[in-house]
Amino acid sequence: MKVSQLMQRHVVTVAPQTSLKDVAGTLVAHSISGVPVCDPDGRVLGVVSEGDILFKERGRVERPGGLLAWLVDGTAYAEVTKAWARTAAEAMTAPAVTILPDQPAADAARLMLERGVNRLVVVDRDGRLVGIVSRADLVRAFTRSDLEILEEIRDDVLTRVLWVDPERVRIVVRGGEVELTGTLETSADADVLVRLVEKVPGVVSVHSTVAHRSDEARLARRG
Repeated sequence: MKVSQLMQRHVVTVAPQTSLKDVAGTLVAHSISGVPVCDPDGRVLGVVSEGDILFKERGRVERPGGLLAWLVDGTAYAEVTKAWARTAAEAMTAPAVTILPDQPAADAARLMLERGVNRLVVVDRDGRLVGIVSRADLVRAFTRSDLEILEEIRDDVLTRVLWVDPERVRIVVRGGEVELTGTLETSADADVLVRLVEKVPGVVSVHSTVAHRSDEARLARRG
C-alpha cells in the first residue's frame, strides 16, 4: 500500500506571512495540531505546530552568557527565535518532515517513529504539497479485511514487486495472520517475500514454509 492511498488530499495551509495569531485560529477552527507553510507555488517551506506556538505562550527565556550562549547552542537559539515569532515563517519548524506519495506505507510508519512526529507532509518531487498522512491514517489501514490483505500480497508484492506468478505461492490470511506456502527460485526470493509481506498494512504475523528450487533439488538427491 502506497502513501497516496492513505493520505488526505485536502490540506489546510498557511502562507509564510500569516500572523501567528491567525495560524492559531486556523488550528482551532479546523481541529488540527499542525499546518504546512507553503509558498505561492505550493512548495512546502515548513510546518507550524501547536508546539511551535507554545514557545510563544511560554514567553521569553533568559539565559546566562547573553547572545553568544544562544548562538553556541543552536537548538536553544531556535527556541528563543520561536518565542519572538510574529509570523508563520518565523515560528515554523523547517525543513518539514516529508514523504513522497509513491513510497510504501511502511516507510511512513518508520519515518514517523524515527522523527517522533504524528503526521508527514506528502510532497511531489518538486517539493509541492499533495497531501498529509497521519498516524491515524496508518492505524485505519491496519484494520483492513483479510481479503484486502490477501489481494495486496498477491497483486502487489508477488506480481508487481517480485514479478512472481501468484499461482506459485498459496496465501492464507486469518485475522491478519498470514501463512505462505509454495516454491520460489532462490532462498533470497523467499526471504524477501516474508519481509515485504510483514510490511503490508494490517498484517499481524507471517508464517512461511515457502521453499526454493535448491531445496527441491536437495530433496530429490536424497530420494
